[in-house]
Amino acid sequence: MPKIVNHDERREEVVAAARRIILRAGIEAATTRAIAKEAGYSNGVLTHYFADKDEILLSALRTSHRRITERLAEKLTGLTGLAALRELLLDNLPMDEERERETGLEIGFWARSLTSPALLRTQREEAADLHLLVRSLLQSAAEAGEIAGEIAGEGLDDTAERLLALVDGLSLHRLLYPDRASRIEEIMLAELDRLRLP
Repeated sequence: MPKIVNHDERREEVVAAARRIILRAGIEAATTRAIAKEAGYSNGVLTHYFADKDEILLSALRTSHRRITERLAEKLTGLTGLAALRELLLDNLPMDEERERETGLEIGFWARSLTSPALLRTQREEAADLHLLVRSLLQSAAEAGEIAGEIAGEGLDDTAERLLALVDGLSLHRLLYPDRASRIEEIMLAELDRLRLP
């Protein structure tokens, strides 16, 4: 009797193997050979499930984003406005080992995305989703009278962009210069305080 193969499970194993390698050793270490070895398969098996390495990497990136989204959904339950925005922005900062590894994975994909149209498209789509969420939380805070009128007047899109740029910058500093970035939470909270009504 032939062995029954669960194709979805096998794909997930390959993606999980790629993600483990990226988290452990960086995106450059995630060669097809290394991924196959980590998953316990031959290189040939990978070609049955993925068109190329970028498709595996793209699946690993989406898996990471899905995990982050699930964690955020739990944290944001019952919160609105500035309280929800605070949780969202702080969760995006690498302040513990799990988020440090996620940030390292994300940053590793930035450079790779510049040479891979599929990865770049996914990065842009998911960044746009995050921007929309931040903007909607700012809108909610404005409607609740939680933020200063001049903030709402300057444009919530610009404010959302500034907050996300701060997240990216602080995250990168935390990974590159840990001795200089010990106050990243305080810096982000101070920025949020600037939004509040006096």
